[in-house]
Amino acid sequence: MRAIVPFGVLVVAATLTSSPAAPALAKLRPVPFTDVKIADAFWLPRQETNRVASLPVNLENLEKAGNLEDLRLAAQGATNGYRGPVFMDSDLYKALEAASYSLAIHPDPALEKQLDEIIATLAGAQQPDGYLNSYFTVKEPTKRWTNLRDWHELYCAGHLFEGAVAHYQATGKRSYLNVAIKLADNIDSVFGPAPKRLGYPGHPEIELALVKLWRITGERRYFELARFFVERRGQHYFAAEHHTPLEQYDGAYWQDDIPICDHNNIKGHAVRAAYLMSGATDVARETEDPALLGMLNRVWRNAAEKNMYLTGGIGPSPHNEGFTVDYDLPNLTAYQETCATVALAQWSHRLALLYGDAKYADVVERALYNGVLSGVSQNGTKFFYVNPLESAGHHHRQEWFGCACCPPNVARTLASLGGYAYATSPDAFYVNLYIQGSAVAKVAGESVTLKVMTDYPWDGAVVLQPELAKPTQFKLRLRIPGWGPPARVTVMVNGESQFNPVVVSGYLELDRVWRPGDFVELNLPMPVQRIAANPNVEADRGLLALQRGPIVYCLEQCDQTEPLATLALPADAGLNAEKEANLLGGVVVLKGIGEVAPEQDWHRRLYQPGAETKPVRVIAIPYYAWDNRAPGAMKVWLPTTPPALGAGGLAARARVTMSFASNNSHPQGINDGIVAKQSSDQPAANCHWWPHKGSDEWVQYSWPKPVSVSGARAFWFDDTGRGECRVPAAWHIEFLDRGEWRLVEVQGGYPVAKDKWCEVGFAPVKTTALRLALKLQPGWAAGVHEWQITEADID
Repeated sequence: MRAIVPFGVLVVAATLTSSPAAPALAKLRPVPFTDVKIADAFWLPRQETNRVASLPVNLENLEKAGNLEDLRLAAQGATNGYRGPVFMDSDLYKALEAASYSLAIHPDPALEKQLDEIIATLAGAQQPDGYLNSYFTVKEPTKRWTNLRDWHELYCAGHLFEGAVAHYQATGKRSYLNVAIKLADNIDSVFGPAPKRLGYPGHPEIELALVKLWRITGERRYFELARFFVERRGQHYFAAEHHTPLEQYDGAYWQDDIPICDHNNIKGHAVRAAYLMSGATDVARETEDPALLGMLNRVWRNAAEKNMYLTGGIGPSPHNEGFTVDYDLPNLTAYQETCATVALAQWSHRLALLYGDAKYADVVERALYNGVLSGVSQNGTKFFYVNPLESAGHHHRQEWFGCACCPPNVARTLASLGGYAYATSPDAFYVNLYIQGSAVAKVAGESVTLKVMTDYPWDGAVVLQPELAKPTQFKLRLRIPGWGPPARVTVMVNGESQFNPVVVSGYLELDRVWRPGDFVELNLPMPVQRIAANPNVEADRGLLALQRGPIVYCLEQCDQTEPLATLALPADAGLNAEKEANLLGGVVVLKGIGEVAPEQDWHRRLYQPGAETKPVRVIAIPYYAWDNRAPGAMKVWLPTTPPALGAGGLAARARVTMSFASNNSHPQGINDGIVAKQSSDQPAANCHWWPHKGSDEWVQYSWPKPVSVSGARAFWFDDTGRGECRVPAAWHIEFLDRGEWRLVEVQGGYPVAKDKWCEVGFAPVKTTALRLALKLQPGWAAGVHEWQITEADID
């Protein structure tokens, strides 16, 4: 048996011990992205694709969607014509931030001119008192600050501040920064301790942005406003704002249920939660408030140990774009919004700087190489909003979204990537990410250029060479990645092995007088690892995932010779890592031998563990690279024996067609194997006939060869209280017989009920197609969570 690495098991066990003393605050300084040069074969091409493809696509789509036109209307003093949701401005501000980062590392006069023109529009749209929001200038000028929970004014302002700081850092121009300062002064005149207004944003973000603005301008008022928004949170402001009785109020979605320092777990909307915690970390770094610091440590551990996907993302539920209960980490229906992964990386980076502890940087790396990078296609023009860890073949990147927060979020992250890689203290140079290139920073009073040579993440060999004007003593701290076996890490200085090197908070420390010509050789072994989930994660019990270095792998249908749903990868099967230079931009793939049940057993889906199996070739690719080729199924977590799928097998193998399907109806949801707990559950893939009401409808299963069937059952979708789908008035089963549809000879009647299977048996038939036919209730639509078929034992 090959070694299996637990994910989220050992660290969780540590929580059962007594609480340790509060860790000391390292307060490291990040090396700015402007002082980092990326020159590798992994990230540099992606940054270039981001510059030449993603940024233009972002700006073009923002023009098409109306984001830019909304601000032009505001600048013109228009009072109608606004397009889009209330938060349209924020997506533009993120794109401007991304473009500014790109300008800093790759000057582009045409792009800079385009930004100047947009910034001039912003300045024109800004009101005399400094207020700036196109929605409330054009569409609702009398409703400023009247719905902080839902209307995103403070959220939009935060993204404007971040974009303005980035633009000033990149160009030295104050045009955008001046707009930000005027808006910040306006907000500061409204919110704060009495006699100003109480309030805080329904969607946090402005807190971290105000801290950035304080640091770049030196205006302390901005920090104090960020502190106010953080420390006042949890006073049930939104209950008062919306006249909700406290006994009926649950503010968890907005992290407004309890005082900020009382939180023990991550909760609510995932992006909001991680942005709030990022801002709270910035405030705690300055105030050193032990209660706030304690909360941040508790909530981060809960997030990372009990609510984080293997790919570094958070937020499993599409219902609230966020959290449910600990260890609820489904794969096929995983939401894992791209923005949430970015937000977790930002928060973890802040904690890594605050404490100088490598465990936080481990999460940053896991997110960047997996959940963040999957958010954009290889060519940079399509994007994931939702990032499942399993797909039946129907989930694909899109060119744009009505809520387009994710594309510019990925773009700004990639453009500023160098800022996550290095940090310094007065006497130490920290390396958090191993990226070929260089970084310049002042350590021990001297300017040090650290050159890095590596083919990471495909190879764990790293050479580091500090270049300095004179001999200087400082500590070089190299992160020992949490994904690897630390006992096998080796390091040499000037060709001499360093035995029993000091390890401090997950960093290998080399404390010496560094001289010109010194070099370090670090070797981080990268075996192929099988990962086992925490046993509390129900969705992953009996399954294993593959990882090599920081890269999480998946199986994609286009690489396999057998249907992905039939494949298993035994725990002791050998796997070889091979570089494929011409595949997906150059990747290391994993190749091995998996298993499927014999064809006759698979046809009847009667395979039982222990039965004879058939060996098949298996190829795994990096998770971030899936859905860049032929559409098809994908899996991260894999069974170790061919699945015993039982009576649902025929449905899983069927092609699905419907009498009618709207744009938001997903026929594949009817046979995806996900069984609802109750009819009102909101699945990620929902098969329904809305907006058709009161009509006769059908859904059909088709097979390439005749199959024998003798029963069927349906679990109806019913969204009473929030939608227009109800259980049908009646239903029946038909089969295709020599080109004609005939009723099956049913044994009894057809039951109709919510929250349970509605099942019928019938005389066995042999057919290539079966229909579930429905009569919808007058005035109501209908939907089906799952439709399963019973095979008959006839030839």
